Amino acid sequence: MKISFEPSEAFPYRPPTDEVKIRYKNIFEMTDPLPSRFFKTVFDKLVAVVLLFFSLPILFLIKVAYVIEGALIHENRGPMLFYYWGISGGKKIKKWKLRLIKTKYIDVDGAARHDWAAYSSEWVPASRTNVGAFVKKWYLDELPQFWSILIGDMSVIGPRPLSILHYQRDKAQGNVSRLLLKGGLLGLGNIKKGTAEMGESIYEYEYIEQYQKRTSFGLVCLDLWIIWQGFKLILKGGGH
Repeated sequence: MKISFEPSEAFPYRPPTDEVKIRYKNIFEMTDPLPSRFFKTVFDKLVAVVLLFFSLPILFLIKVAYVIEGALIHENRGPMLFYYWGISGGKKIKKWKLRLIKTKYIDVDGAARHDWAAYSSEWVPASRTNVGAFVKKWYLDELPQFWSILIGDMSVIGPRPLSILHYQRDKAQGNVSRLLLKGGLLGLGNIKKGTAEMGESIYEYEYIEQYQKRTSFGLVCLDLWIIWQGFKLILKGGGH
């Protein structure tokens, strides 16, 4: 039982408008990833260590819930963790997540290649396990990405890393943000989830401009503000 379409919610990112291209003309002329910023890198590592520490008990409880649900409902059993190939800062990375869906909805061949499409039915509520529905609502499926931040594949703040399929689509429509900056758990655009502004590219280019203009300390202050906005979004629930 496999999904037969690609959910539009999985790719809300819009092409840059002419206004964006003119306003951030210098950014669109760049061809190489931007250099890392020292304090931002240190900040990322510290946040990843702290949040991984606090996430471990949560992940343990979720694992117990997965095992119990799998024992009670045979079709809901399966591994808790999986990854698909994504792009962050122009580089191919493993994007780790918690499994939300019943294994019968996972395309076996695609999963073996670690393609995003193999797991795309997570956007169909009926395909989710009971634990998966709860995990999705509270964004807990993103917890494994703290490991990606710790090892340097991602940043706490930056444009959301996309699957290879969606990265190629985003690049073809004219966006360059995910080539220039390391992908983040949160971003200026990402905190617009649940609103009509989600997917507007201008927020990603605004962050890139601030990344270039601000001091390292000033950039960390901006990142802290975005984290606070993201925390408020998580408290609302909904798993947009």
